[in-house]
Amino acid sequence: MTTDDSTRSRHAVVVGAGLAGITAALQLADAGVRVTLVEGRPRLGGLAFSFRRGDLTIDNGQHVYLRCCTAYRWFLDRVDGAALAPLQDRLDVPVLDVGSARGPRLGRIRRNALPVPLHLAPGLAAYPHLSLAERASVGRAALALKRLDPADPALDGIDFATWLGRHGQSDRTIEALWDLVGVATLNATAAHASMGLAAMVFKTGLLSEPGAADIGWAHVPLGDLHDTLARKALDSAGVRTELRTRVGSVSRAPEGGWHVEVDGERLDADTVVLAVPQREAHALLPEGALDDPDRLLDIGTAPILNLHVVYDRAVLRRPFFAALGSPVQWVFDRTDASGLKDGQYLAVSQSAAEDEIDTPVSALRERYLPELERLLPAARGAEVRDFFVTRERTATFAPAPGVGRLRPAARTRAPGLFLAGAWTATGWPATMEGAVRSGFSAAGAALSELGHRHEHPLREAA
Repeated sequence: MTTDDSTRSRHAVVVGAGLAGITAALQLADAGVRVTLVEGRPRLGGLAFSFRRGDLTIDNGQHVYLRCCTAYRWFLDRVDGAALAPLQDRLDVPVLDVGSARGPRLGRIRRNALPVPLHLAPGLAAYPHLSLAERASVGRAALALKRLDPADPALDGIDFATWLGRHGQSDRTIEALWDLVGVATLNATAAHASMGLAAMVFKTGLLSEPGAADIGWAHVPLGDLHDTLARKALDSAGVRTELRTRVGSVSRAPEGGWHVEVDGERLDADTVVLAVPQREAHALLPEGALDDPDRLLDIGTAPILNLHVVYDRAVLRRPFFAALGSPVQWVFDRTDASGLKDGQYLAVSQSAAEDEIDTPVSALRERYLPELERLLPAARGAEVRDFFVTRERTATFAPAPGVGRLRPAARTRAPGLFLAGAWTATGWPATMEGAVRSGFSAAGAALSELGHRHEHPLREAA
């Protein structure tokens, strides 16, 4: 971006330093706006962060992204962290089924280099967790999915399971394929997910281009990317970052612009971006900023539970796998990233965890350690050196049918006031990708209002 006189003397306050707020702050600063970024927590990164436990650095939860997540990939490049969160060469997901009467069986969801949709055909044909008829039905449903427009409002009003049932998908097919992917990306089972959001995920990830669903994840603690490197990028861009700073109110200034009241200080701003969760945004919105601000309170939330297990020896040879026939969903090896020098540290990621989010640690340990032994024979007899739990009760917005009409655009009715966050109208579910895209939208709308000519960063990178 280039700067001009229309932005050089302007001041923007960005409230909230998750990925959405960091992105908005960087975009505004890169355009020459003077930016103050305010965050109540003692760190950057929002709900994708790390913390210390003894000698280890622990992520609060396992986060992955896909090759089609071009906005998050921009973010990684912008903070000089792309090499620390590499992508697979090609999609390859080991899926271990321990519920079969024939005993444990390993399958894989993978692709080749052929054009869409042939890139998935050989992998689907060899997928052992579905019958021949079920595999054929998946192909037909995928072709029907490819014809849909995820932005069609009618799709937002129905649930994904209903659509899958109409297109011949059995309960087993939903469990062993559609929900295997959908629960991890949407944080909801098919029965509780908007068809519009599901269509967006599967059409973009599996049916847009051959490599779209290749998986990437941080090989270092998330805090290295979203806090340390992000702070370095913000500092280099000239952003003033204030941590441990609570915003009390946002109000119009009599002379124009905005007053942002923070701990012991009033910030005067030409532009304000609220990049906080929907309930916090609702509490800070001045009267008249949205036609129906209470709609924000109707956007539900969904939890994610993460179980962390440290063994005295290696029990998993792969970097990750997904499970069927078990309450375990996805398991990741976080040994190297955490700094563990002896033994192995596994993170078990449990999305759509409404039924277990408040379950005591002792009960979770009693349930999940035997399950890990059932999935990983090498864990039988291994010493469990540590078992602990991280809970994000409001990890994402709930992608329920009808949520699309509740999600607001970046621009409000109040000049100079904008919204950002994965819960805003990005078209994406609550992902790191959606958060970064919302930051683009808020900053772009703010710059347009300031009269600054600019291009969307993804078009610049194209």
